Amino acid sequence: MKYALLLLALSFAWRADAAITVRDDAGQTITLQKPAQRIVTLAPHATELLFAAGAGDRIVGTVEYSDYPAAALKIPRVGNHQQIDLERVVALKPDLLVVWLHGSSERQLDALRHLGIPFFYSEPKRLADIPDSVERLGQLAGTEQQAAREAAAERADLAKLAAQYGNRAPVRVFYQVWGQPIYTLNGGHILSDAIRLCGGRNVFAGLTTTAPMVSTEAVLLANPEVMITGLRKGNVTSGLEIWTPYANLLAVKNGNLFPIDADLLNRAGPRLIQGTAAICDKLELARSRRHAGQ
Repeated sequence: MKYALLLLALSFAWRADAAITVRDDAGQTITLQKPAQRIVTLAPHATELLFAAGAGDRIVGTVEYSDYPAAALKIPRVGNHQQIDLERVVALKPDLLVVWLHGSSERQLDALRHLGIPFFYSEPKRLADIPDSVERLGQLAGTEQQAAREAAAERADLAKLAAQYGNRAPVRVFYQVWGQPIYTLNGGHILSDAIRLCGGRNVFAGLTTTAPMVSTEAVLLANPEVMITGLRKGNVTSGLEIWTPYANLLAVKNGNLFPIDADLLNRAGPRLIQGTAAICDKLELARSRRHAGQ
């Protein structure tokens, strides 16, 4: 009996000392000798992913607009997506940085990298990457069990949406990021994956730039059946109103100009799954408005 207890104790000790190795979204291997205790996130979506993984209490610094969940508002700020206060980051003594590839400047990231702080690059490009990210961050933070439960729930939600809407009649969709000038998203963006899951087709999926500027004429020529944009808090109008004068545009003709809560769409975190459900609802509404023979 004593021998068995000794083996059990040694097993737990070995697991506590075992290195943790995961691969980030840039394909780089991250190895920690022990679970991260002091994490700095340099993107709001990364903050949300860590909270979902059960590691929100490990975040000692973050950036502006990290406002979800409510507990994130209490975390000290170290800058924004354009400029990071390097001295403040260093003073926090992080043992892990979770960064966004298109956020803070590469020069600043290089400066931090030279200090030897482990980096995890976070950029989910598909909906399936969200639960995967939760699991990997949970591994790095030592919160694997909660992260696994959250990831399983997210995968179940995505599977339910795919089963319900994946085989529905296609809907041509235009996603408007901004209206003056007009910006949209191409097929490589995670929101295009959300549209695809709902049975939608991004009319500008084939463009090479992730967030390209397009002309009014190009949108009219594409003649989408649905137009979607993110509605920001406090905004009275969504920006889709610019299309109402074009009465022959199919989305206008059928009343399919749909603003959706921007907080559910603008970040590649767990709430995007809720945003995807909202997109699916709108596309189903558009299908119900089709005229015979259309």
